[in-house]
Amino acid sequence: MTHASALSAPAARQPRPAALARWLWAVALLVIIVVGVGGITRLTESGLSITEWRPVSGVLPPLSEAGWVAEFEKYKQIPEYKEINLGMTLAGFKAIFFWEWLHRILGRLVGMALLVPLAWYAWRRAIPAGYGPRLLALAALVGLQGAIGWWMVASGLEYRTDVSHFRLATHLLTALFLLGGLVWTARDLDALARDPEARPARLTGPALGVIAILFVQLLLGAWVAGLNAGYVASTWPSMNDHFVPEGIDWTGGAWLAFTNDPFLIHFLHRWWSWVAALALLLLARALSRQGARSEARLLVAVVAAQMLLGIWTVVSGVSMWVAVWHQVTGAILVATAAAGLHRLGRRPA
Repeated sequence: MTHASALSAPAARQPRPAALARWLWAVALLVIIVVGVGGITRLTESGLSITEWRPVSGVLPPLSEAGWVAEFEKYKQIPEYKEINLGMTLAGFKAIFFWEWLHRILGRLVGMALLVPLAWYAWRRAIPAGYGPRLLALAALVGLQGAIGWWMVASGLEYRTDVSHFRLATHLLTALFLLGGLVWTARDLDALARDPEARPARLTGPALGVIAILFVQLLLGAWVAGLNAGYVASTWPSMNDHFVPEGIDWTGGAWLAFTNDPFLIHFLHRWWSWVAALALLLLARALSRQGARSEARLLVAVVAAQMLLGIWTVVSGVSMWVAVWHQVTGAILVATAAAGLHRLGRRPA
């Protein structure tokens, strides 16, 4: 083999689990940032400002005044402008356009941050045996997330002044599932870096119970966001001087109320949080018993911060930055819980 061909050929297989773990931790942090920007996009009512899905050409914002005017004219055709923002100035449009554009750019960045290093590590044959399909699935999930994001936006372009809260929940929960998968895989790779005989962790029965409880709380939170249900009451622990709020519409039946009524969904979100907190505190207790006291303390701290931020969001009348930190801390809570559940699911080599 010539010197030039030796340089261009992939190296002999040399798995690098520690490097892959660091890469996935970095991508997980990026996902948390995207979730935060998504919260700002929602709270500033910016999500419908870009009315087309252009995965390639949409990377650049308008670069001329004529381009901005053309983009604004497209926005003027949708119900949100006609019914809510009629008379908005071009400067106001640019402000909401920025957050949606940034959210989409960061989403693309997550995809590139997964795909490009994955291709490099695969070419260098640095991916440990059995991890290739999982990493490819995580990368594919980012692409799916982009499609879900457009599916969500499309729900608010013709007949509604906002996006479907069901589609918003799908978009957010997919991002959090991706985050959990990144953390879980990074911890598997960390363990493999310490011990070449380490086996992937498994989900235990209690772990599935914690995930189910947390899923319900995250789903309710996404519905609260999508229905603007946080605004229906700004007192705590009562809701407008009542434990069970007045104003719940039961006329369409219980199922319609449980999935669409902002008063009821707000009520369920604020009180199911205590069930979720209890499940996570039991997880922290189990971690402590296994000797992972620092992880247990971190989990307790994040749970406490999330509860306090949730209450603060309510009593502040949904102050934007408080609500954004509530959403960001929720993502951190998912990552912390995933790490804790991984610790409980470790198997001996």
